[in-house]
Amino acid sequence: MLSYTLMSQSPSEAPFTQAKSPRLLPLALFTVAYMILSIGASLMAGNTEFVFYIVVMLVLISLVMMVHLRVGLSSGLLWALSIWGLLHMAGGLVPVPESWNYDGENAVLYSLWLIPERLKYDQLVHAYGFGITTLVCWHVLYNCLRDLKGRNPAPTFGLLMLCVAAGCGFGAMNEVVEFIATLIMPKTNVGGYVNTGWDLVANLVGASLAALFIRIRAGRIA
Repeated sequence: MLSYTLMSQSPSEAPFTQAKSPRLLPLALFTVAYMILSIGASLMAGNTEFVFYIVVMLVLISLVMMVHLRVGLSSGLLWALSIWGLLHMAGGLVPVPESWNYDGENAVLYSLWLIPERLKYDQLVHAYGFGITTLVCWHVLYNCLRDLKGRNPAPTFGLLMLCVAAGCGFGAMNEVVEFIATLIMPKTNVGGYVNTGWDLVANLVGASLAALFIRIRAGRIA
């Protein structure tokens, strides 16, 4: 199942190949700006939970840059990852009016019901973020296989399943980080078992949609 088909496209035709020297300065300024604002807002509010998450974010930004230096992530992927970071920071720091429909005790974006009792902002960010993570996994796998064989691999069912599993695996690691947060801090907005379960479902939905996008995009250029 995990065998792959080689394609005859040129590198410029293949999906998620290395970008043409993406301009990193605007992206860096955008990311640094919202991280500085987030750090300031967390410290002013005494939000120890988000100080913890900011440290995690800084580690993740460093890992993304290491991956980029190795495989050359496209501008689109880099911007999508940075926007995910912004959505995450806003989710925990931007308050919502007390009159709005939200879940739990903390009136912030992460608790906001976009569709009452059906869809939260938190779940939407999970689906988006781990969908993007799945695209990154495909990009890395694609480039590794291309370097190995010298030709462009097709997004077969087996390879896409591997990428979906990887995206969901990173999502599960996120839940582990949130669990650690509940152990080391007296009060968090992580939620209970049901919330964790819906987070995992959202991760799977996002990863599956990303795999479908990869397959459809490859079909258009095949």
